[in-house]
Amino acid sequence: MPVPLLDVNAQNHPLEAELTAAFTSVLRSGRFILGEEVEAFEGECAAFIGAAHAVSMSSGTDALLAAFMAAGIGPGDEVLCPAFTFFATAGCIARTGATPVFCDVCPVTFNIDVTSAAERLTSRTKAIVPVHLFGQAAEMDAIGTFAAANNLQVIEDVAQSIGASYHGRGCGTLGEMGCFSFFPSKNLGGFGDGGLVTTGDPELAEKLRRIRNHGMHPRYYHATVGANFRMDALQCALLRVKLRHLGEYTAGRVANANDYIERLSALPGITAVGAGDGGLTARIVVPRAAAHMGHVWNQFTLRVPAAGDRDALKKHLTSRGIGCEIYYPVALHQQECFRHLPPHAIGACPVSEALTGEVLSIPVYPELRAPQRDEVVAAIAEWLEI
Repeated sequence: MPVPLLDVNAQNHPLEAELTAAFTSVLRSGRFILGEEVEAFEGECAAFIGAAHAVSMSSGTDALLAAFMAAGIGPGDEVLCPAFTFFATAGCIARTGATPVFCDVCPVTFNIDVTSAAERLTSRTKAIVPVHLFGQAAEMDAIGTFAAANNLQVIEDVAQSIGASYHGRGCGTLGEMGCFSFFPSKNLGGFGDGGLVTTGDPELAEKLRRIRNHGMHPRYYHATVGANFRMDALQCALLRVKLRHLGEYTAGRVANANDYIERLSALPGITAVGAGDGGLTARIVVPRAAAHMGHVWNQFTLRVPAAGDRDALKKHLTSRGIGCEIYYPVALHQQECFRHLPPHAIGACPVSEALTGEVLSIPVYPELRAPQRDEVVAAIAEWLEI
């Protein structure tokens, strides 16, 4: 049977009555910009994440950009970020006029390597952006120690990891600000774009509220230049419905990931990440959740180390109707738009460069049924025998 990489309808359609009621409520209120639905959503998100303040934004990208603006990052500044992640992280740094400085990542978690970050530190470095990639937290103790020692702001990119935790603390509460996305493919997926910034600082929260509304306070008075980063009241109302179910969605992802780990690790030629030599003599390396992290499995990403094997496996799975995707085929420091940056900003990141030729994500969404997982495991087992 065909197995899609993601099936948003399987999650959204059972909520049709609740979603329709939320839409009708907003329609009848006549309040479509900011207002009660927005404030309620922000409060509920803050409580779920464990943050003191949450400010909704028009997208995850705009959440990052607003956070950088609120942090005062601009021309002449440098910001440390991983080379292996989605483009928005670095793109938003560049949009402020600052320079993204790309760091290598850990081969086990795919998250920023603090040793690499330390090697790229300069007198112009103002912040570090740990990305909690694929649903698992970065090593925030080491990042926090490094940032404090060098007077850096920590701005978390939590786009893929709402509900993830580090030593029991929610991602998005471990730095000055945390930036979230509600793009439809995320664990809390909306019906279009949407985002959020969390912070424990009330002054930063107020600054973010002004930035998202053209820097305006009070009405028609502008002490700073902001933008239109407001999230629609309708989007907030719909996401409030889904937020009530996020715990069960996360449990489904965790159960599916654990099933994959157990069954795939039992196949000849497959090993768990971090085992022995790192698993790089195996044909496939499966991910795992570190004991001190609450992984929420936005993606279940395999490593296929041998040259050409990743693409061969992708072709095989696609031929069997199994959805799969490469996140990400080009490291950020190798993107054409960053070629003009100074050499220390785009220096070699060997782990990131290797990952671009090895990673392949397979379906792990919460509604994935046992027969569908059977299809995925069987197709991988079949490829191993080729």
